[in-house]
Amino acid sequence: MGKLIEFRDVVKKFNGVAVLDGVSFGVEKGEVLCVVGPSGTGKSVTLKHLVRLLTPTSGQVLVDGIDVAACGDAELVKVRDRIGYLFQGGALLAWMTVAENVALPLEECTKLPDREIAVRVRRALKAVDLLRASDKYPAEISGGMQKRAGLARAIVRESDIVLYDEPTSGLDPVTSVTINNLIRKLNRELGITSVVVTHDLQGALAIADHVLLLKGGKVVECSTPAEFVKSENPDVREFLAAMKGETT
Repeated sequence: MGKLIEFRDVVKKFNGVAVLDGVSFGVEKGEVLCVVGPSGTGKSVTLKHLVRLLTPTSGQVLVDGIDVAACGDAELVKVRDRIGYLFQGGALLAWMTVAENVALPLEECTKLPDREIAVRVRRALKAVDLLRASDKYPAEISGGMQKRAGLARAIVRESDIVLYDEPTSGLDPVTSVTINNLIRKLNRELGITSVVVTHDLQGALAIADHVLLLKGGKVVECSTPAEFVKSENPDVREFLAAMKGETT
């Protein structure tokens, strides 16, 4: 069986400088892949290629066998329909309630009747344990709740792939654990395939099926959490030591 998501020797250059330099990896259906690495090494750039917010300078990005960079507009719409995206800041609209924010993708991109939209919004909010906050505005809820609302919006179209860009950024450790547990819960209960870009190594080791380390725009390790922490790769040892230093 082929990979649901596959990067094949992807190079991305900005002004002649390679941010991604021959990146190759695959993600199986139903898997959680966590992408870690130093700042500026191409983690978020990698995510943006999956929905063609960026296109590779060379190489291929495949979603269920479709070359995202080369497909036509109609096929791109179909690919994007399958993908939910949790942006780093949550990206909620301040003048809309939580429920209205979650409903937005359905109202803008589907022709579903209002009743069906309401059902799906309620289902998504229930999945992230946020029903009680449905009528509140973003400024009235905590940062962790805002992330959960953003996650509900990412899954409300019943996407089977969700991309997470720093889902625990700016959150306290307890709330970070809650968000990480939620990512794993959605993966298990809804069968969502997840690609998580994160600085939270401990969270990545707790929820990932595979951890991918990017350094200098290259994949230096992609292994299970158990294999990752035991890796003899010097780049992995250096990264683990640096992360340990940050948390002590």
